Amino acid sequence: MRTPEIFDGIRPFEPEELPEVFDRLLGDKQFMGVMRAVMPQVAEDDIARKIRACKTNMDFQLNLCYGFLKGLLARASTGCSMDCSAISKEERYTFVSNHRDIVLDSALLEVMLVDNGFKTTCEIAIGDNLLAAPWIEDLVRVNKSFIVKRSASMREMLASSKKMADYMHYVIAVKRDNIWIAQREGRAKDSDDRTQEALLKMMAMGGEGDLRQRLTSLNIVPLSISYEYDPCDYLKAMEFQLKRDVEGWQKSREDDVLSMKTGIMGYKGAIHYEAAPPINDFLESLDKGMPKGEILKTIAAHIDKEIHRRYKLYPSNLVALDLLDGGVRTGLYSEEQKRMFLGYIDGQLAKIDIPGKDEDYLRERMLTMYANPARNKIRANGEI
Repeated sequence: MRTPEIFDGIRPFEPEELPEVFDRLLGDKQFMGVMRAVMPQVAEDDIARKIRACKTNMDFQLNLCYGFLKGLLARASTGCSMDCSAISKEERYTFVSNHRDIVLDSALLEVMLVDNGFKTTCEIAIGDNLLAAPWIEDLVRVNKSFIVKRSASMREMLASSKKMADYMHYVIAVKRDNIWIAQREGRAKDSDDRTQEALLKMMAMGGEGDLRQRLTSLNIVPLSISYEYDPCDYLKAMEFQLKRDVEGWQKSREDDVLSMKTGIMGYKGAIHYEAAPPINDFLESLDKGMPKGEILKTIAAHIDKEIHRRYKLYPSNLVALDLLDGGVRTGLYSEEQKRMFLGYIDGQLAKIDIPGKDEDYLRERMLTMYANPARNKIRANGEI
């Protein structure tokens, strides 16, 4: 089935387009340099044969990405798990998740869907600000990504949002695939995860019926992602100080590339995904006379609560919370675990090299990143 032409500028590549895209990728020196780095034991000719053997986007994910990600998890984590007991393997969903890692949040979800017996993976929403080179756009569109336009005028953004909403509804209803999209634009640097109402407003620009019916047709599933350690924590802390101290400071594309590389290759400890039930019953329960703005606010708060209550907390979260709030959660972590976490924080702080380094502020920022998931889970559940 050919996707309507109106989506050509944002959709993943179609299977018949892949041979030409593969030729472009294999002829790109930067791409081949990356492939040699992630597959050092494989000859370039074998890499090319492996890529050209892929007839669909799913083939590419299973034959190239899956093995790399499994190897990465073995090297840079103690494992990744998923609780998907609240959803059906036969349905298609729009996964709306908190956002910890630029690349791995969606990539590891695809691994977890395969490992848990789902028949397809998901199409991934990715911002055009991350497409630092033509080969990166080629690669992500081979890997079932669709492009979120972020660098445009107000009028262009409105048209772009409408097109993306229509495409998301098309993916669920016609292509019968899953979707992953972050609950907000960019990562929550302090891990205080909140759903942007603008995201829900955009989603409701597609489909038919009233706002609730349009969101219901996307079959939205709140997805909670928990990392024991965030390898980008020191980079995020550094951003906080630079924004505080340097008027007008903004991240560059080089900063984004560094964050992507650090997030992928850095040590993450344990990782856990947990899916909530679809929000359709909640949407049906809403007062039909509620103003649109209030509906969006209420739905966003519900998604947040579903994500927060499903966090998997680690000693890193609980130690950080106690250090900031002056508590002692006896029995929830050991003195050895506390010592190890404090040593980890010291090691990450040592990586920061900026003028006027404010170590007390940077430490507080890093501790807050680990404490906020615990704070939010306590608020959502009333307990840890």
